Amino acid sequence: MGRIGRRAVIGTVVAGAAGALAQAPVFKVDVKLVRMLATVKNAQGQLVGGLAKEDFTVTDNGVAQEVALFERQTAQPLSVALLVDRSRSTQRERSYELDAVRRFLRTLLKEGNPADAAALYSFNYEVTLQADFTRRLERLSAALERLKSEGATALYDAIYLASDEMEHRGGRRVVVVVSDGGDTISKVDFQRALEGLQRANTVMYAVLVVPVPGDAGRNLRGENALIQLTEWTGGKIFFPALGASLDQAFEDILRDLRTQYLIGYYPKNVPPSQDRFHRVHLGVKRPGHSVSARNGYFADALR
Repeated sequence: MGRIGRRAVIGTVVAGAAGALAQAPVFKVDVKLVRMLATVKNAQGQLVGGLAKEDFTVTDNGVAQEVALFERQTAQPLSVALLVDRSRSTQRERSYELDAVRRFLRTLLKEGNPADAAALYSFNYEVTLQADFTRRLERLSAALERLKSEGATALYDAIYLASDEMEHRGGRRVVVVVSDGGDTISKVDFQRALEGLQRANTVMYAVLVVPVPGDAGRNLRGENALIQLTEWTGGKIFFPALGASLDQAFEDILRDLRTQYLIGYYPKNVPPSQDRFHRVHLGVKRPGHSVSARNGYFADALR
């Protein structure tokens, strides 16, 4: 099942070596590369994949930086951790969701880099690694078939634990959450889930299936938390109904992943700060264009 890492902090189903969040060391400049995965869209919302390094600007805590690493439509392999909600509230929609997830995995592993891999986690009141990173679709499909809907929703725990595993994988790292609402029982809070994603330099997407129109019965606080987690890591949230729009959400995620830029810089002239979190802004010079990328990093998390 791979590294256990910080699982002992939460005390979830997978036991192993105890771990704890490291204390922040003194911030060092001009040493570690800050990497960002970015997607760019034009004014019509279409993905733009042909920009040059000179089209981007970067600031770190407000200080302009020089782009040192640039890859267009990066060919680095993907590690995709798929987090599927199996709490009691998902029972009615489970078969539709799992069919769409299966089609997403099939396309992901059939196309792109031959080293792309996916892992499957499920979460309700506990988090379970159903299938570690693999390219074997039959293994992932068999794991999907085992899922049953019961219990509460430990969403933040699932994000935190998956990020811990992702931190030690090479290439591009992506978390995709499939859920119908917010967290109800996690031991880890929103802030620590976000820190886990930022520490692992992981982009998060969320597919929030909302079968009931309007606000009745919806966890709007949970939805807002998912919006923040996706936006702050450079991903996106989708609100599909069941059916074709659910498949479309997964197709849009795949298009994003196939049109990403990899951008990196070495922090220079950034004054030391008591705040471990460094706010980063990636801009694009083209009029009418917008860019999605992580909004910062923790100084002690750079590798």
